[in-house]
Amino acid sequence: MQWRIFRWQVTFLIGAFLLLHFQSRLVTARATRSSHWQTLSGDVPAVVAKGGFSGLFPDSSDYAYKFTKITGSPDTISWCDVQLTKDGIGLCLPDIKLDNCTNISQYFPDGKKSYVINGVPTMGWFSVDYDARSLSNISVIQGILSRSDRFDGLSFPILAPQDVDGLVKPSALWLNIQHDTFYREHNLSMRNYILSLSKSVQVSYISSPEVAFLSSIASRFKRTKTKLFFRLLEEDIHEPSTNQTYGSLLKNLTFIRTFASGILIPKQYIWPVTSDLYLQPHSSIVSDAHKEGLEVYASNFANDVVLSYNYSYDPLAEVLSFVDNGDFSVDGVLTDFPVTASAAIGCYSHLSKNNSGLGNPVVISHNGASGVYPDCTDLAYQQAFEDGADFIDCPVQLTQDGIPICMSSINLMDVTNAVTSELQSRTSVVPAIQNAPGIFTFNLTWEGIQKKLKPAISNPELSYRLSRNPRNKNSGSFMKLSDFLTFAKSKSLAGILIEVENAAFYAEDIGYSVTDAVIDALKDSGYNNQTTKQVMIQSTNSSVLIKFKQQTNYTLVYKLDESISDVDKSSLSDIKLFASAVAISKQSVYPSSLLFVTDQTELVKTLQSAGLAVYVYLFRNEYVYQPWDFFSDPNVEINSYVQLIGIDGIITDYPGTATRYRKNSCLKLGDNQPNYAKPVKGGQLLGLVATLPPALAPMPILDSADVTEPPLPAVSVRPSSNGGIALPPVAPSGASQSLINYGLLFFAMLLVNVLC
Repeated sequence: MQWRIFRWQVTFLIGAFLLLHFQSRLVTARATRSSHWQTLSGDVPAVVAKGGFSGLFPDSSDYAYKFTKITGSPDTISWCDVQLTKDGIGLCLPDIKLDNCTNISQYFPDGKKSYVINGVPTMGWFSVDYDARSLSNISVIQGILSRSDRFDGLSFPILAPQDVDGLVKPSALWLNIQHDTFYREHNLSMRNYILSLSKSVQVSYISSPEVAFLSSIASRFKRTKTKLFFRLLEEDIHEPSTNQTYGSLLKNLTFIRTFASGILIPKQYIWPVTSDLYLQPHSSIVSDAHKEGLEVYASNFANDVVLSYNYSYDPLAEVLSFVDNGDFSVDGVLTDFPVTASAAIGCYSHLSKNNSGLGNPVVISHNGASGVYPDCTDLAYQQAFEDGADFIDCPVQLTQDGIPICMSSINLMDVTNAVTSELQSRTSVVPAIQNAPGIFTFNLTWEGIQKKLKPAISNPELSYRLSRNPRNKNSGSFMKLSDFLTFAKSKSLAGILIEVENAAFYAEDIGYSVTDAVIDALKDSGYNNQTTKQVMIQSTNSSVLIKFKQQTNYTLVYKLDESISDVDKSSLSDIKLFASAVAISKQSVYPSSLLFVTDQTELVKTLQSAGLAVYVYLFRNEYVYQPWDFFSDPNVEINSYVQLIGIDGIITDYPGTATRYRKNSCLKLGDNQPNYAKPVKGGQLLGLVATLPPALAPMPILDSADVTEPPLPAVSVRPSSNGGIALPPVAPSGASQSLINYGLLFFAMLLVNVLC
């Protein structure tokens, strides 16, 4: 009884979602304002949801099909991979091996068998060994290990094609027949099943990688609305009925036209990639097929896989390259994440080149376009400018000779090749900075950094084997603050953001005022005598911002480096004394556990009601960086923060993604936005999971004691006569200690000789 109540509650929640989103259903064509498409028919490219919204829920589950209806275009096509039971009943299951997509092994532990499929011996559980009734208690589960399994406990029943048709009433139903030869070997006729089903269910598309099967049904569907698609597999695989490779069959489009009206091909057929995942020039297959009168659908789209590095981990950018590249458009895409494809087609295609994307929220780079090039290099800043960032940023560090530079970490081991360079022996421990050994900017001259080190691109998600732009992992040049200021002044930017940290350490231990260095550099570069570019100073230290407030008129941003749930009145009053904006983490807005948003705070509203602008950090494109609530799509995440939360600014490694978001045409539709353009409220998936993620520890509330700091200490050690800076007291480690010991011994011996 409790389980039934739970199922009813979840079903009710799904129904509430449906009711909410159906109120504003708009066809994709309206959203795109009848743009001209380079498809075969000139119509809008179609979106085919593979097993429903299978990027989130188990493929071919009822939630997957329903969620497609909630979030996608009303024109989205529902896809079903058909498998046959031994009594000839068709079921929607994504894999011929049932153990890859269901919990069948729990019910039939001895049911594992071996069959030859397309010439390959394969072991597993197969539908041909069971009748439909035997499978009635089996549940569909997540078959891709990298995706969340927290929906598996909801006991999703195995659906038949007619169930899918009745469940969601899709605009079109697509049946994929992947293994007709295998079923014929078991005396099962997929042809008879399809012909029988089509009498009661409107099947709009049928695809298969087998020529013989499509040829056998072609005459029966010749004068109907059902389209037949030849599905091509990898180029070197042999098609079973002709024994030709799919690569060779693709060269004979005239032959394909005799039994099909279109082709479904892997996306790399159209945009080939190199072995190191960079795009090659696109092929002519789409235009060639169109000349033969064949439609072309591209497959294998998913947000949570490694894309070509040309797309900078942005799945929407990938879809755009297939539908809006100026040379051709595919007629449709097959995807696990239909919301991304629908938004690409309906909101981001055919945007006016005159649309600059300026407006709210402001886009602030994080170490330049650090998702594309190494942090704080000339290339990263140039890319951020070309991507349309409003503000480019410079985190200031000091060198041994007192030169302020743009470097994302005071420890050069984090952001350069220092570990593998000739300077690797220069490691030391500076407890005031970190307990682990490092090679620090203040222990090297600017010339030494320039000549002996190379930039190293940041790879924050390397534990997931996600690396950034490897061909340019060491590209670009380091920049002094003065170079950065000159660069920014020559560009049409709204302004710059200078980040100042470790000011007390520099003053007490190094004997240099980093705040004075920044103020002097800005003055020397003429930023005090101009009004075209806004200067923002950001710091986690109130003492730093207070000093800037006393000596300058720059905009001051207080960065909260701890995730908090709220601020009390006293801390708000304190912040307003020295800052006009606050930078907060995403976790402070949408707390999440195991990539599920657990709550939504009121922090942004509280800060804004006090007159403070709110910038949120850190936005990244890598799919492991977005909670499941945002569908592994950075654009969906940005949309939620902008439309629902109303943030004032985005701090991002990928400014191009954020600035393109502001250009999307659906933002102008207001309440008439289509489903796929609506913001997603974080936390709603918690009502659907079978097992909740671990509860988060309560996040603290910021109070006055967290904000108030003593004034910056006076500079205790002055620069030496040669213009350098005295080294701080450090605890050398490893080879550094040995070198220093030998150096002291040599100096002592030399001194004895001189005295004698």
